[in-house]
Amino acid sequence: MRRDYRIGLSFMGPVTLAASGLAILSAKLYDYAFRRIDYVPDASADEQQYAEKYFEYVKWYQEVPSSTWSLNQGDPENYIVAKYIPADRPSKKSVIIAHGYKGNGETMANFAKMFHDWGYHVLVPDDRGHGASSGKYINFGWIDRLDYVQWSQLMVRKLGKDINIALFGVSMGGATVQMASGEHLPPQVKVLVSDCGYSSLEEELVFLLKQQFHLPKQPITGIVSRLNQKRLGFPISVVSSTEQLKKNKLPILFIHGQLDRFVPSWMTEKSYSVVTAPKAKWIVKNATHAESYWIDPLRYHYHVKHFIEKFI
Repeated sequence: MRRDYRIGLSFMGPVTLAASGLAILSAKLYDYAFRRIDYVPDASADEQQYAEKYFEYVKWYQEVPSSTWSLNQGDPENYIVAKYIPADRPSKKSVIIAHGYKGNGETMANFAKMFHDWGYHVLVPDDRGHGASSGKYINFGWIDRLDYVQWSQLMVRKLGKDINIALFGVSMGGATVQMASGEHLPPQVKVLVSDCGYSSLEEELVFLLKQQFHLPKQPITGIVSRLNQKRLGFPISVVSSTEQLKKNKLPILFIHGQLDRFVPSWMTEKSYSVVTAPKAKWIVKNATHAESYWIDPLRYHYHVKHFIEKFI
């Protein structure tokens, strides 16, 4: 008996250490992925070739006449802000633009100018955990989706009930638009555009665990989900674009780079497949993550404008 007991102890030691190590690793991965950072990460090698043009858009964004809108004033834990850029001439067309992971409104300067040039009123929020908005952790669009309902409602109150609204997003912003589609948006929201959004947070995390870290799904995603439940109040399994899109009644355009190595294009294929509302899809050859605009801006303009102006 004593010998068997010692064998059990010698086996349990490494198992306990391994489990402890995985828990520590999972906690570090959670902080790496979910904790806010107060700077925009450096551009990828794919993006750096567009830097000069990008900063021209940023300069325009910083100088264009604008004002600040906000939600949840007086609540420092839920205070979020957006930049409002009015159209240069009277217009009933408006757009709300959702930025990507660890970005902010300014990183969407090229899209803001695109819509502004088309005569749209433009609203560009900083999502929770980003930019000038509050939040210690990034919620990957799940809480943000409800904020976009509120931004839409605020736009109607400020601009009038006869306004027409498009929701447009890229990367995490694309997924946020998809997830907002399943909520009770005001009837003034007429059309959606999602560029390289993920099908679900769990699928995205599993993909990145394998591709970037060569780690298995379990037990890491389970630990990360429990941490997120504690920090933000929900398990990662509920963060699903596809489930929300099943409830969507609005026309939606999907865009995705064929060579995306961060959010694979099969996620857009999956999201597209569940939509029963009017829909269109543009898979951009040779484009990596969030590169579709930069490869051919004029063609990007055509696809987006041609689709949304059927409904606005």
